[in-house]
Amino acid sequence: MGTTQLEPVQEPKYWHLRTVLSEALDSEFSVGEILPNERDLAARFGVARATLRQALEQLELEGRLQRRRGVGTTVAPPRVGVAVGTREQVWPGMADDSWQPLDSTLVTPPAAVADALGTDRDAPVHTVRRSRVSHGQPVAAELLHVPQASVPGLGDAPAGAARARAVLRELHRLELAHQESSVELGSARAEEARELDRLPGAPVLVVTTRYLTETGTAALSVATYRADTCRLTFGDAGDVRVHDGVASGVG
Repeated sequence: MGTTQLEPVQEPKYWHLRTVLSEALDSEFSVGEILPNERDLAARFGVARATLRQALEQLELEGRLQRRRGVGTTVAPPRVGVAVGTREQVWPGMADDSWQPLDSTLVTPPAAVADALGTDRDAPVHTVRRSRVSHGQPVAAELLHVPQASVPGLGDAPAGAARARAVLRELHRLELAHQESSVELGSARAEEARELDRLPGAPVLVVTTRYLTETGTAALSVATYRADTCRLTFGDAGDVRVHDGVASGVG
C-alpha cells in the first residue's frame, strides 16, 4: 500500500483567537475581572463576533472563563485540586474544612449504595449532604452514606447541618483502616446541576470513596465535581499545573 500524504490543515480562526485570548487572560486580567463586551473584543482582535463567540465558548468549556447572567463574562479562578490516590487516610470532614455540611437524613439508599455498604437494601442509612465552594461558587456536591451501625452513639441529634456534623463526629470515633477511591466522567443530573449551578448534562467528575474499618465498610462518599473547575491530583507531592508547555509544582 502506497504512502498517502495528508495535506496540512489550516488552524481554524476561532482556535487561533482562543490561543490569543488565553494569553491575554494571563497577562492582562485577574480572577473575577469582567471582560469587555463582545463588540469591543471583536474590534480589538479584528474578527467577526461569531468567531469571537466560538473562542469564548471554547475557553468557557476549558474552565478559563465564566458567564453569569446579569454580570457578563469573567475570568475563572484556578481549578480546585481533587486529591485521588494519596496515601493519607482520613475520615471525611477531619482534615478538610472546605466541605460544608448542609443536612443529614435517614433514608433507604439506592440498591447499589446498599450493596457497597454491605447493608440490607431496605435498611435506612444516614445520608449526609455536603457542598464545596471555591471563590464564591459551588464546585462540588457530596452524598456521604453512613450505616446506622457505624454511628450507634448518634442518638436524637438535631436536624439539618447540626445533625450532619453529629454524624461526622461519631464517624470520627472509629479507627479508619483503609480507603478506596475511583473516578469517572459523568453528566450532571437535574438535582446535581442545580446544586452546581450548571445545566443538566454538563460534564462532571464523580469521585466515589469507600471508607473501611477492620470489620467492613463504614461509609461511602459519592462526590460530584464540576469538570470545568476541578483537576485531579495524585500522590502526596502536591498539585502540578502545566501551562504553555512548562510544568510547575503547586503546594
